[in-house]
Amino acid sequence: MIGITAYGAYIPRLRLARKSIVEANSWSAPELRSQGKGERAMCNWDEDTLTMAVEAARDCLGDRDRAGISAIHLASTTVPFADRQNAGIVAAALAMPEDISTMDVTSSQRAGTTGLIAALGLAAHGNGDVLFVASDSRQTRAGGIQELQYGDGAVALAVGRENVIARLLGSHSVTVDFVDHYRASDREFDYTWEERWIRDEGYARIVPQAVKGVLARTGLAAADFRYFILPCVLPKVAASLAKKIGFAEDAVVDPLHASCGETGTAHAILMFAHVLERAKPGERILVLGFGQGCDALAFEVTEAIAGLAPRAGVSGALARRKEETNYSKFLAFNGLVEKEKGKRAELDNQTALSTLYRNREMLLGLIGGLCTACGTRQFPKSLVCVNPNCRARRTQVDCRFADTPCSIMTFSADYLTYTADPPLHYGMVQFDGGGRFLANFTDVDVGAVKVGQPMRMMFRVKDFDDNRGFRRYFWKAAPAPAQGG
Repeated sequence: MIGITAYGAYIPRLRLARKSIVEANSWSAPELRSQGKGERAMCNWDEDTLTMAVEAARDCLGDRDRAGISAIHLASTTVPFADRQNAGIVAAALAMPEDISTMDVTSSQRAGTTGLIAALGLAAHGNGDVLFVASDSRQTRAGGIQELQYGDGAVALAVGRENVIARLLGSHSVTVDFVDHYRASDREFDYTWEERWIRDEGYARIVPQAVKGVLARTGLAAADFRYFILPCVLPKVAASLAKKIGFAEDAVVDPLHASCGETGTAHAILMFAHVLERAKPGERILVLGFGQGCDALAFEVTEAIAGLAPRAGVSGALARRKEETNYSKFLAFNGLVEKEKGKRAELDNQTALSTLYRNREMLLGLIGGLCTACGTRQFPKSLVCVNPNCRARRTQVDCRFADTPCSIMTFSADYLTYTADPPLHYGMVQFDGGGRFLANFTDVDVGAVKVGQPMRMMFRVKDFDDNRGFRRYFWKAAPAPAQGG
């Protein structure tokens, strides 16, 4: 049996109210008013495709042994590096062993489902689970319809042969160079074609071919499926196609447009993960991914889903939210306006790549030390134990701090040091079980930070080297979810 063994998701905490976009742009685009309901997920200034991918993967893996993962595949059309393996950065942040296979899957909105099919094939013949992650943070022009439709988010699936919670019944792909939108390699934004053409010549003709193919391969009928998943920003397209093909009206899955927006390559899989949160054994799920063709994957939920360990999932990610009504902040975070940063921002942020490599476990994996002589935990790891009653030499083994809860010992809110979202919050955090770390804080609200506040470490962008097109990643402390939240 081959299929899904676990799932996880991440949606940024900030949710931009669509009405704020409409109000800011209605003077020149009054037609946007009809799109002003709900909210879209937006990355904080220190979030991007990779940071979201890491958080979704952490939610998926939980505390399972990383040694059981043989490969990591990352699907996205918005990876930060065109020539540096992005999946490799995700692997390093997860502290995966170096004898792991990694791969980037990109260049189409269908990369999410195409990548999942490839991951399922590899896991079926490989020596361990494949961790498949899809993540996107697409840029849009200010005042365009895509600014309202898109959202940022990531999802992760563990794919394997044991403890399968949703077994693969079959898949079928149709490849057609139908260009509903595109983005050239030297451009920042998508160029989109006319909606009626996309609906009538694209979805209406291509999707039924893929569905017909997967039904033929599985020997099933449309009526045998409880859930029909088709991401589409065009209204009523999914429902009309489902009805035309023969799916029940209540089988069409909510596209999450009102609560987070369309998350690009991640969205079909994100909707799938959301369904798995409530699906029952025996129920069948059809997942469709559209983009220069269509992928169709059929799954059946198994009894093993009842034994899956609790996780935040899509529902938890949606619940962790803060409404954002400041449209100017959204523009600034996404580089859509050139903001005055002041003289304190005039620093050369060049990264010494040799130093980054030598310290990659500490910087990307947040690996510290555990003294085998006295049990003291410390960050960073050093030759000599920091315990004054021990001071043993060469006794430290690797100790990962990223997944260890912590709390605030001291903190400052600094308005002088430059940050994209002032003030800069930072302070000393104490890890459960020992170890301290002077960390920057993220996702905190002014006036809400308190000594003793529970925190968790999150993988984020530390700073940008705009002169050389490099971004540096590190770990920051963020408020821990409320108990049971």
